[in-house]
Amino acid sequence: MQLPKSSIMIDAAPEHRGIVRRIYGNLGMLLGGKAAAGVISLVYIAIAARVLGPEGYGILVLINYYAMFVGGLIAFPGWHAIVRYGVLALADGDDAKLIRLLRFVGAIEIAVGVLAVCTAALLAPIIGAYLGWTAQAQMLAIPYSLAVLATVRATPGGYLQILRRFDILGAHNIITPIMRLIGTLVVVAFGWGLNGFIIAWLIAALTEGISLWLVGIYFARRHMADQPLLGKVTGIRHEHPGLLRFTISANADIMLSDLVNRITPLVMGWVLGPAAAGLYSIAHRTTVIIAQPAQMLGQAAYAELAKLVATGASGQTIRNALLRCVGISLLAALPVLLILALFSKQIAILIAGPAFSAAAGVMIWLATARVIALSGPPTSAALIAMGRPGLSVTSNIVASIGLLPLLPVLATIFGLQGAGMHAVIQSAIAGGLLGVFLWRGTRVRFSPA
Repeated sequence: MQLPKSSIMIDAAPEHRGIVRRIYGNLGMLLGGKAAAGVISLVYIAIAARVLGPEGYGILVLINYYAMFVGGLIAFPGWHAIVRYGVLALADGDDAKLIRLLRFVGAIEIAVGVLAVCTAALLAPIIGAYLGWTAQAQMLAIPYSLAVLATVRATPGGYLQILRRFDILGAHNIITPIMRLIGTLVVVAFGWGLNGFIIAWLIAALTEGISLWLVGIYFARRHMADQPLLGKVTGIRHEHPGLLRFTISANADIMLSDLVNRITPLVMGWVLGPAAAGLYSIAHRTTVIIAQPAQMLGQAAYAELAKLVATGASGQTIRNALLRCVGISLLAALPVLLILALFSKQIAILIAGPAFSAAAGVMIWLATARVIALSGPPTSAALIAMGRPGLSVTSNIVASIGLLPLLPVLATIFGLQGAGMHAVIQSAIAGGLLGVFLWRGTRVRFSPA
């Protein structure tokens, strides 16, 4: 029986408040690990920047950004599909259906990840020559391509999300910073220089990727002991109609949303040299304190929004839950923006030393862009949960691909500040488009997927 409109509105308020509480509970567990990771990261960055200087540190981060860029461009993170389709199988207690989904997505992710590693290794000497790497750094970039495997962990990550083990995901955030810090101390103690830092960061990346797979396997054995991890995936597309189309669209959205962040340091290295890339990296790392909570909010919200959509929630309920999430994020971020605006130079020097004081100007631009972009990850998560990843992809195509040619132009004219200007423009357009798409898409009541 159709409920009166007034009844829907009365029920919606407590419903979306409960969703928001669960979302921020998930976020709190993720942020706990991320906060610890942030503090540890500042320590190893401060040491590495002072030891290597702007140019050496710039080469180090360029090699890492290059590997992550190729990984992001080619790899196949399927956690959206696991959460969207796996949550229904988990609710039904159908372990066989869930394990087939995990096998299917995991096999594709690993295969495409291997392809990304090979591609990165093949192109490393060619790209490195254009980015100002030393000959030895170009050669070390070939084995460093294995760092792409740090990004090949979406399958266990998605499985932990539907189990609501955000505490494990939060704890996993500190693995790379701890490994990098240990590696940094060893490199400095033995005086191994840039080459030592490259090797240490590679070990940290491999540890990050492998460890989450081991955790995922442990929980799969614990919760689905009667199901073998390896086996057939026959009938997977019949069991989950639209799986491939949804997964491809969601992965395209992830790739496009990360594209600008990963390619900007490479453009800075190409246009302005490794030292400028090093300065940009310090500014970027400092302002991540604003960006990362929003990205994790999208991750924390997705599972809850997917469940909300699956139960046939109204568009008004989804909008209310999302607006409350974004509003709280904005209130939390504004004081951080004010501090960065007033003390950017002092912060840059404190983190990386006097040689990096020139990072202060672009730091203010990037901080502003991060605040503007706060609504992006949770809004994108809502669109994907609604089964409309194409709308999020469209906004990212316009804002990321469409505006990408503007980046080297602004960098050439305004130098390092041009990267910050580009970030502000890109964030404003992406956020505006996502908001329009969400408003239009939530004007109807949903039925379960």
